[in-house]
Amino acid sequence: MDPMNEIITIERMGYGAAAVGRLASGKTVFVEGAAPGDACEVRVVQDKPSFAVAELVGVVEPGNCRAHSSNGGMPGAPWAHLTYAAQIAAKRQNLVEALVRTGGIARAQVEGLVADCIPCKREWGYRNKIELAAFRDDAGRFCLGMHESGSAQAVPLQRAPLANRLIERLPKSLTGSLRYVQGADDLGIYRVGMRASLRTKSVEVALWTPPSAFPRTAVAKTLQDAVRATSVVRVIAEPGAARRVKRVEALEGQGFWKEDLAGASFAVSAPSFFQVNTAQAEKLVDLVLAGLRVEEGDAVADLYCGVGTFTLPLFQAGADVMAVELEGSSVRDLRRNAEFNGCDADIIGDDVMRVLPTLGPLDAVVVDPPRAGLEKSVVAALADARPKRVAYVSCDPQTFARDAARLAAKGYRLVEAAPVDLFPQTYHQETVGLFWQV
Repeated sequence: MDPMNEIITIERMGYGAAAVGRLASGKTVFVEGAAPGDACEVRVVQDKPSFAVAELVGVVEPGNCRAHSSNGGMPGAPWAHLTYAAQIAAKRQNLVEALVRTGGIARAQVEGLVADCIPCKREWGYRNKIELAAFRDDAGRFCLGMHESGSAQAVPLQRAPLANRLIERLPKSLTGSLRYVQGADDLGIYRVGMRASLRTKSVEVALWTPPSAFPRTAVAKTLQDAVRATSVVRVIAEPGAARRVKRVEALEGQGFWKEDLAGASFAVSAPSFFQVNTAQAEKLVDLVLAGLRVEEGDAVADLYCGVGTFTLPLFQAGADVMAVELEGSSVRDLRRNAEFNGCDADIIGDDVMRVLPTLGPLDAVVVDPPRAGLEKSVVAALADARPKRVAYVSCDPQTFARDAARLAAKGYRLVEAAPVDLFPQTYHQETVGLFWQV
């Protein structure tokens, strides 16, 4: 063994791609590709004052949490080397640790509050959506792929095993079709999205480009011949994290994607957010409805409501729903979905912080904020509305735990937190937290 290396035993998974162990010095070390119980040879690559980062040189003796046949190392699946049972256990434990360390709740109390993580029946092939980066390889050929963890370098992708069977093999077909239709030209395509529903059989391909001349007819015909999509759209937006969408052009078909969820039908535009795991999203809806105990005529606010994932089931349960969403594409989809499903919700296209103080007394509230969680001002306004119950749907255990502490300071007690696995083979998870007014 190289004298610079150490052999360590992995203790647990962190909230991220890396596993956690300890060096001989006692310092915490993070190691990607390792699994709990593994005896690993590692080499430290970053030595910080309070922790270290090491690369995995080799597994000396695998632990019981290591999956011995897997798609390990696949882009987008950083936990594929773990057994599914180990993934589920780690997701619950990550929520527990967040509530103890960030939420400030006693460990014994947290263990009683956090339910077992609700598993996904499909460990692979569960995603209804994938988005791929478009780039040129070293030979100048157009490619579609995903970025490696922690790298700006994209890797060409032929198939996507996390995606459902309708789109799993589309990356290869679309790469060939877009190479053909572009020829020597550059059409400015920088992202390609694919959505497919196993329930409605709706399949949409979305090409993201900046404003420019574009051969709409030729592209639509080529992709339709290759993919048999029900919808092909062009999303005109400048590249970048902000994704400021100027408009969406329907090149072929319906111009939107259709999905059925929790007894409602949804039409979703390419820029609009929708949960990528339909079956598990229904588990979120079930937990929210059960936790809020909605009765006929209850005034319920659905904040950060998107295209209506919770709005429509809440209305069907008898609530008078006020649905608040800022993102324009989602608001338009929400209005269309509400009309199609006969949902007479009060739809408000505005910022939650501006609207919440104007809603008046509320019986219950659903919040499903972005990863950054709730702003302090939103927590304060929420407390002022004095709902009896709050259902908090979170995609990040750390910001959920932070907001649990803020809500506790405003008189709302966390009574249950249920982790739900919408993202097998990754460290991502959803949580439904239920808060009662003290």
